[in-house]
This record gives sequence, C-alpha cells and structure tokens, in this order.
Amino acid sequence: MQKPPQSVDFALKETSPNIGAGSVTGDKLSCTYDLVEQMQYLYVRVVKAKDLPPKDITGSCDPYVEVKLGNYKGVTKHFEKKSNPEWNQVFAFSKDRIQASVLEVFVKDKDVVLDDLIGRMMFDLIDVPKRVPPDSPLAPQWYRLEDRKGDKIKAGELMLAVWMGTQADEAFPDAWHSDAASVGPDGVNKIRSKVYISPKLWYVRVNVIEAQDLVPGDKSRFPEVFVRGTLGNQALRTRTSQTKTVNPMWNEDLIFVVAEPFEEPLILTAEDRLGPNKDEVLGKCVIPLQLVQRRLDHKPVNTRWFNLEKHVIVDGEQKKETKFASRIHLRICLDGGYHVLDESTHYSSDLRPTAKQLWRSSIGILELGVLSAVGLMPMKKKDDRGTTDAYCVAKYGQKWIRTRTIVDSFAPRWNEQYTWEVFDPCTVITIGVFDNGHIHGGGGGKDSRIGKVRIRLSTLETDRVYTHSYPLLAIQTSGVRKTGEVQLAVRFTCSSLVNMLHMYSHPLLPKMHYVHPLSVMQLDSLRHQAMHIVSMRLSRSEPPLRKEVVEYMLDVDSHMWSMRRSKANFFRIMAVLSGLIAVGKWFDQICNWKNSLTTILIHILFIILVLYPELILPTIFLYLFLIGLWNYRWRPRHPPHMDTRLSHADAAHPDELDEEFDSFPTSRPSDIVRMRYDRLRSIAGRVQTVVGDLATQGERFQSLISWRDPRATTLFVTFCLIAAIVLYVTPFQVLALLIGLYVLRHPRFRHKLPSVPLNFFRRLPARSDSML
Repeated sequence: MQKPPQSVDFALKETSPNIGAGSVTGDKLSCTYDLVEQMQYLYVRVVKAKDLPPKDITGSCDPYVEVKLGNYKGVTKHFEKKSNPEWNQVFAFSKDRIQASVLEVFVKDKDVVLDDLIGRMMFDLIDVPKRVPPDSPLAPQWYRLEDRKGDKIKAGELMLAVWMGTQADEAFPDAWHSDAASVGPDGVNKIRSKVYISPKLWYVRVNVIEAQDLVPGDKSRFPEVFVRGTLGNQALRTRTSQTKTVNPMWNEDLIFVVAEPFEEPLILTAEDRLGPNKDEVLGKCVIPLQLVQRRLDHKPVNTRWFNLEKHVIVDGEQKKETKFASRIHLRICLDGGYHVLDESTHYSSDLRPTAKQLWRSSIGILELGVLSAVGLMPMKKKDDRGTTDAYCVAKYGQKWIRTRTIVDSFAPRWNEQYTWEVFDPCTVITIGVFDNGHIHGGGGGKDSRIGKVRIRLSTLETDRVYTHSYPLLAIQTSGVRKTGEVQLAVRFTCSSLVNMLHMYSHPLLPKMHYVHPLSVMQLDSLRHQAMHIVSMRLSRSEPPLRKEVVEYMLDVDSHMWSMRRSKANFFRIMAVLSGLIAVGKWFDQICNWKNSLTTILIHILFIILVLYPELILPTIFLYLFLIGLWNYRWRPRHPPHMDTRLSHADAAHPDELDEEFDSFPTSRPSDIVRMRYDRLRSIAGRVQTVVGDLATQGERFQSLISWRDPRATTLFVTFCLIAAIVLYVTPFQVLALLIGLYVLRHPRFRHKLPSVPLNFFRRLPARSDSML
C-alpha cells in the first residue's frame, strides 16, 4: 500500500531567503520584521499647502500634487477653488525600480485643457534621510515652491516629508505604491493590505415549550399547530404538536447562528397546518436579540411568556388585532459556551467558546512571513496578453489578513509579516493566493483562486523558522495543475511548554459540546449558516474580502459528493490498516516456519511470557518505546503540504472531476446524469453487499445461543459446559501454552482445509434468507 513519492513538480522545497531570523549578522533594527526580506522604499508624505497663488481667471486654483521619480508618477486628488488644501497622502517608490537620482514634486492647477504649473521642488536622493522603526515618524517641513527656472515664487508653500524606509514603516499599508502605477485613483483602495476580524458568532437556542389560547380560523377541526422560527435567512420549524388543541405543547429546541452586532430580530410564528402547502398564521412574536439572556454554562435559563400578535387585513392594510392575546412559552438564550464552527473540524483554526470569559490564556505566538510567489499562471486577459494581479489571504482564528496586490506580475514579492496569538496547538492556519479581478474598473468579475496551503501548528517545532516554497495546486475538470509556488516563513513560539503539553489532555471543543451535544445534522446546517454569515460580513468591509475568497478559505463545498475524495479516503483507510495487514503476514510466516530461527525465538519469547504473564504489558510498552525511538531518526523535517497522490488527484478520471465541479442540483445533460447515476448504483451495490456480509456474520454470532438451529445450539452449549469444567480444573498458563503451541505448529502438522470451529461458524443460520 506504500505509494511512490509524488513528482518533484508537486513537492515541497526548502528555501534559504535572506531574512533576519536565524542569521548571526542580521540587522538588529529589523528584528520586528525578521521573517521577511527587507524591501527599501522612498517615502514621500504630502501633507498640505498654503497661500497658493491663483491661476484661473476667477482668481482661484484647483490644486493637486504630482510626485515624479524617473518614469513613475503619483498624483494626489485635486481640490476645487482652494488655496490651502490638505492631502495627507503617502507615496512609496520601490528602491529596486528607481532609475533616477532626483525626486521632483510639482504643485499643479487642474484645468480643462492643460494643467498649469503652480510651483515645484527638487530633492537629491543622496541627501534623503533613512528612518527605521521604532523611530518616531519624520516630521514634515514647509518648503517654498520654485518656478521652472528654480527661482522662489512670491507665495505658496508645501508641507511634506521625504525619507528612505522599509515595509516595516507604519506608512507602508496606506501608501500609494509605484508597483501599482497602472492602477487608477479609484482602484488604489482595492489593492492595499488589510487585517479583518471575523464577526463574533453566537448560537441562539430557542426552547419552544407550549402555547396557550390560540384562535384558529376554522373551529370545526382540531388544529395541527407548529412553530416556525425565522432569523435573517435562516428558517426552522418544530414538529406538529401531538396535542391537537388550542393549547399545544412541543418542548423542542430550535438553534440558529447569529453574529454581533445583532441586526435582525428573531421572529416566531404559530401556524396551523391546513393542507400540503397551506398554513394559517395564528400569531407572531418578534424578539430583539439585544434583550436575550446570555448563558455561559449548562444551567437552564428562566422561561418567559410572550404575546402572540395576530394581524388582520382591513381595507388592504395590515392592522394588529388586539381583541384576545394568545401566548407562547419559551426558554431563549444566547449560548456562549459553544464554539460556533465556521470551518471543518479537521482543519479548524479556532476552538474557543464564544464567551470571552471562558477563554484560556494563550500558549504562544504564530508568526507568518509571506515572502513571494513564483511561476504563477496567467489568470485573465489584458491588452491581448495574460496577466495576474496576485494577493495572499491568511486565516487563523478570528483574524484574517490580506496582503497588498502586486499588479501584473507572475513572480510577486510581498514580504509582509503577520502575528497571531495561539490558544491551541492542534489548529491549522490556511494561506490562499488569489487573483484580484476588481482593480481595473471591473466590478462584476470574481477574484480567481490560484491555490492554498494548510499548515498544522502541532507539526511544527517550537522556535524554529520554517522557510519553504509550497506548491499551489488547483484541481480542474482537466485534472490537477500546478499554478505556481508561494514562499512562506513560519515560526511557532511557545510561551509555556508546560501549558502547551497540558493542552493535549483537554477536550478539543468546549465543555458544552459534550454536556449538551448537538447532532451531526444540526452541526452541518449550523456550520453552513455560519460560513454564509462570515462571508457576507467580510464582503461588506472596505476593501471587501470577497465572498468567493472566504468560501474557498473555509472549504464551503467540502461536504459535496466526490468520487475522487471517496477513493482517496478508501486508500487512506487501507494505508492505516496496512500495518495490521503486515503484522498478519509476518505472523503467518512465523506459523508456516518460513524462517526457522525466527520461529524458534518467537516460541521461546511466547513460553517466557506465558510463564511470567506480568511481563506482557511492560514488554509491549517497551517495544513501542523502542519503535518510537528508532523512528525519530526519520522524523518529518518539513511541514505537511497538499499531497496530490494522497488526494488521488493525479489519477482521477476527467468525468469524475467534471462530476465533482458540477453544481447542486446538477446542470449536466440527462444522458450524463443517467450514466453517473448508474455508476453510483453499481458502487452502492458493492457497499450494500459488504454491509450485508457484515450483518450476516453478526447474526451468526447471535444464533449460537438463540436455538434458531437447535442442533448447532445444542453442540455449542454442550461445548461451553465441557470447556467450563476443563478450564476450572486446568491452570490458565497451561491452557495458554497449549493453544499457542497449537497455533505455532509446524506445517507438517497442518492441512489446507478450514478448521473445525470455522466450519461450524459458517454453517450457522443468518437472517439473510428472510429478506425480500
């Protein structure tokens, strides 16, 4: 079952970037950003101007500032008819691309035909000071403007600051970058790096107990009442009450997901089922979630009665009917003791409960350096050529980060570093690379996915810097494809080793998940709703983290049927069982005396363990200890990454991949759907046969003493009586020795026919002959 290693193209590669971490001669001033390569920038902060001379006939000016360095030119916004404008805008020019020795700053007057020059200033780059945090920001100064000849103009001053710095500068995230010179002023905000925080999610538990004094429209029949709960786009309903009266009872829980701040109320309606698609609303109750009690443990909250309002239509308008008040009895709370799952538990990045009072202290720090990417594929067309505007997104816990977008580059260099608090080492950080589809005025496009990487923190050694180039893999209908590589630097620093080791004894999820567990169906539904809420909230940020980006990072469609994943999971099970299979083959060789010396040694070991049974458990644990010690030499030295062979992506049939990417419900032609349905039926038939065989073996065990076959049960009961007498008078060690020697007997004393107990068991009756 051992698979051959995957091809070099899809493999993980260790790199040696020029970063400060781990280097003896590193720059001490750059210790804050020691996981990324230092990138030098020339910063120009344009603050404001004063006393600008008028240029128009009207006696006013529409000023803006143009910062020019070689072929790169940055422009501020312009103000209409303002002689004392304030911009407070920063321009950043990459030192690697500087091709001039003089920085030029122009103040111009916006005009219809040709912009007039108000004044200008020149800076020699040799004289520009260097600034490295934690130095305070460089104070801007007033400069007198000059005309084209270099003479000072009569009036007009500009306040600005010019300095050389790195990406560690606090002005870096909001600066206009020369790397993105082709992006217009409206698109600058869409390419900046940002940090996002996921909304705080709560489970809303509504225990619907009973209702009183309902007034059905048709009093000639027994009402079939149920309660429907609506919260945003979530709608749940109770079962129909068994007590078919005007005072129905349910005692049933409805659980919703909601995010802070609470924007929509909980709406409960009591409805009478009149027919298959016809329900009559008997009353409605609107409950603002701001007034709902918050629960931190499993203790029940107090119940409350709420009035059910009924609305009637009078002259085409809805009016509240207050003749008689029906009531509903509820126990409602915001459950803060649960962790609201918004990602798969197999690679969750956060396992803390909602309520902050229940959080444990952090156990360490996770630092991520997003260095660069190479070999990216063109993701869209621009000017009849392929281009990619790449950015990275990383998600761990409630914190999402987004790097700046590097425009039109297949080998972008971000060199941005981010930090997270770690509360549980058994969590996963997800890093995705995307193509920005909204920076050239296209608002209707989507951000295309390039690939993603997952790193489990528990597989990392503490205080070690991992610098690797991770393959970015994308599965498409044509097969698996490498879309590039992303270079990352990761360091997991542990603040307390004792606390981290103690975490391994704690349950994975908060206490409420075990005291009042939710069903698998509930968890799947609530996870889907939580993912939808998170994606909608983050898409409303500025710049937005697009819905398709969030869904890809959270693996929204991981629960959908996939023949490829089913095969991969089957081979994973076989790989797990391969150890047991290998032990079985080894034992069979021992029993068949393939190697006489080994078999004799096993006989001696077996006799020693039978004579001294107190050595059995110590021997087993010592053997496991020695195996673990032996395997330490070949321990993994690299973090895990996406494995194409494990995922069965390199051997998947194109039709299976087309089925995996099909929409739900299907959008394929009927003949293809029929073929896939028949294929699924054949697979299900095999599974059905295996399940039936397992049931048959279990029923044969039951029939040993059920007298379904009276002769077989008589033989078995008689054997049990004789065995009980023999075992009562025979020492256990003698019995174990005889059984062991019989099992290990020489092939000369064996025959190829099945043994007597196996023959007897196979003849026992099962219930398969009673099935239709």
